[in-house]
Amino acid sequence: MRTINGRTDRVVVVGAGLSGLAAALHLCGRGRTVTVLERAAVPGGRAGRHNIDGHHFDTGPSVLTMPGILDDTFAAAGVDRQDLVPLTELDPIYDTRFADGRSLRVHRDADAMTDAVREFAGARDAAGYRELRDWLQTLYRVEFDRFVASNFDSPLSMLTPQLAQLIALGGFRRLDAAIARFISDEQLRRVFTFQSLYVGESPQTALALYGLITYMDTIGGVFFPAGGVSAIPDALAHAAKTAGATIEYGATVAALERRGSRVTAVRTSDGRSYPCDAVVLTTELPVSYRLLGRTPKRPLRLRPAPSAFVVHAGLDRPLPDIAHHTLSFGAAWESTFRELIATGERMRDPSLLITRPTATDPTLGPPGRDTLSILAPVPNLDHPTVPDWDRDGDQYADGLISLVEDRMAPGLREAVTVRHVITPADWARQDMVAGTPFSWSHSFAQTGPFRPGNFPRGTDNVVLAGGGTAPGVGVPTALLSGRLAADRITGRPTGRTR
Repeated sequence: MRTINGRTDRVVVVGAGLSGLAAALHLCGRGRTVTVLERAAVPGGRAGRHNIDGHHFDTGPSVLTMPGILDDTFAAAGVDRQDLVPLTELDPIYDTRFADGRSLRVHRDADAMTDAVREFAGARDAAGYRELRDWLQTLYRVEFDRFVASNFDSPLSMLTPQLAQLIALGGFRRLDAAIARFISDEQLRRVFTFQSLYVGESPQTALALYGLITYMDTIGGVFFPAGGVSAIPDALAHAAKTAGATIEYGATVAALERRGSRVTAVRTSDGRSYPCDAVVLTTELPVSYRLLGRTPKRPLRLRPAPSAFVVHAGLDRPLPDIAHHTLSFGAAWESTFRELIATGERMRDPSLLITRPTATDPTLGPPGRDTLSILAPVPNLDHPTVPDWDRDGDQYADGLISLVEDRMAPGLREAVTVRHVITPADWARQDMVAGTPFSWSHSFAQTGPFRPGNFPRGTDNVVLAGGGTAPGVGVPTALLSGRLAADRITGRPTGRTR
């Protein structure tokens, strides 16, 4: 594994999102002096927050998986995560509802889920689910440490015994076809393949190795932190400062000062200069490349993932029949992905993720009220057919609220007292490529060693972290990217092999 040569005593981390804070904690735990520069007034990055009239809205991720990675991040600096941010395991993980009125509650427990599948789709698919579960667990064991939680220097880094195992498991088949080996019911297959959208692909085109994400939520479980997802970066920042890091808020980075091929200081827009021996850039990749003064050449242009349109709503009443996470599937399926990815159209028959965090933490809304979020996948801004979201966003939000009301929540429209809408145009104003919070899609040509690397050429002491680089998009992977960046600076800690 390539690492930075020379001194690495003083490290500047640009960005106090999940990846930057994870890098800071690992580096503090390895004896480095760390300064974190964050342009916003609070930590979080993509894991942001917005408060209106007593309603707390998480404006970034709402699904938290793989809590062990979070635990490891805190432990890197000698902190017990439970002391700062307690987690509640969600059961059901999802309440899935279909256009024909069928529904299925997804459970982490194998026996409970087998019973649910048997009632939903029959004994054959219940047995198939147990086989699928075994396959997903094997996929995770083969794939995670070597292909997700490790640095790659080149595609040759993949040539390991684990690669042969991954091929034998069918990891390079298509996800939908792989799941169909175990599950015959088309609607049930959606429950185990919709996760491909997290990596910007349809189930019909995504590699089966992305069944790893299916493992993460349906077997690893989904959790929720007290105080909302934004409590995680708050706790990480507190732990980093306790471990000795300095965090400067309202510090927008304007330039990297150089001596030859090394960056010697990071300069902010107000003229302050922070001397350093190494830098971790967690800014969006185009911003990082602009600061570096160099964009790596690739044979094919990077393709962004689809985006998301989110309506956050405060309600004047509770909706006790709605679970923490509900997947509301439209009747259409394959055509939905063609619209989102290929033709750049809004879904004609939308599938939605509805999140009601007050189902788990009532303090996220005023007493007797509920906080609700509706997420609709939409095309990214690279498509010429996308609407003018600043003009049409409110109308689209009205339509989504009405759709959820018709499908599952009578009276929802009149219950909304406040709302906060986030469109692709808003993501773009935060420098997110093509107006998507999901960065580059995870096609084969943009996965693993083929994804933009975290040790860019042209400088000797700058590494990257965040969703645009390895290992990719998501809360667990963002945390891992911070650790992988720290490894590039210090080398692997003694006793750790991956």
